[in-house]
Amino acid sequence: MKKQIASLSLDLDNKWSYMKTHGDAGWESFPSYLDIVVPRALAFLKKRDLKITFFIVGQDAALEENRNAIASIANAGHEIGNHSFNHEPWLHLYSKEELVEEFDKTETALLNVTGKRPTGFRGPGYSLSPTVLEVLAERGYKYDCSTLPTYVGPLARAYYFFKSPKMADEEREKRKKLFGKLSDGFQSLKPRMTNVAGHDMAEIPVTTFPIIKTPIHLSYLLYIATFSRKAALLYWRAALAACKFTGTQPSLLLHPLDFLCGDDVDELKFFPGMEISLENKLALVSDILSQYTDSFDVVSMGEHASSIQRDERPMGRNVTVIGETH
Repeated sequence: MKKQIASLSLDLDNKWSYMKTHGDAGWESFPSYLDIVVPRALAFLKKRDLKITFFIVGQDAALEENRNAIASIANAGHEIGNHSFNHEPWLHLYSKEELVEEFDKTETALLNVTGKRPTGFRGPGYSLSPTVLEVLAERGYKYDCSTLPTYVGPLARAYYFFKSPKMADEEREKRKKLFGKLSDGFQSLKPRMTNVAGHDMAEIPVTTFPIIKTPIHLSYLLYIATFSRKAALLYWRAALAACKFTGTQPSLLLHPLDFLCGDDVDELKFFPGMEISLENKLALVSDILSQYTDSFDVVSMGEHASSIQRDERPMGRNVTVIGETH
């Protein structure tokens, strides 16, 4: 029996981008761990014969010190996606002119390093607005995957602020919609074609648990595993079963911290799951991805978008934009 299609991607947030979002000093020098995490992730994926999409921050591609690591991703045959230039989760506050500049700089940097112009986008911190979608459509993007249909965004934001007690009020104001609104939970989980300003474009949400809309991305599973590895795997199996039951084509999201431990990045030890040893973490990631590939035909985001485009007749031309999420 033919497996249902699913996709896999990794948001290549660098050390500095975590520090910046967290409000930590020192991010301005763009400290990087790409020389550690990229070879580790590529070896892990090669062993499992997986080709995925890496969403890369333009600022990283613009720095000579990251050039070899980023080029190695494209050389290994993985898709390169746009993850903004400055990695600011308040991208939804940008004007159209600022967005055009942001996309210009990112596309140029990625093209220079990888030889490839991205056709897919994910906003930092799931940041998205009708203007972002309009700019994507006008620049010929094939898909967006910035939506996170979940009710728990405000809770995640409250936890984030709790862990960032030194953050200035001005910085908190920028982040007041980080991880989304309660109403984001009412968005559809199903990948689909949409029409934005006269352009057909696929929208592939980051999958959450069907019906209850709790997160299932890998970092969240690792967080559950800090309490019980068995519970994390049980939750994941239930989520996959719910995707099959509801006819949802899942799209699983990875992050660099899924391949790192606290000993690798001292500054990020406070993140959930960083206390798990590297050996145990990679073993759990392996088990999770094995269940994923056993249940679905796992492809890159670009292939997933092409499949949607082939299978689904585009929605009505009068649909202008997907609703604002942040």
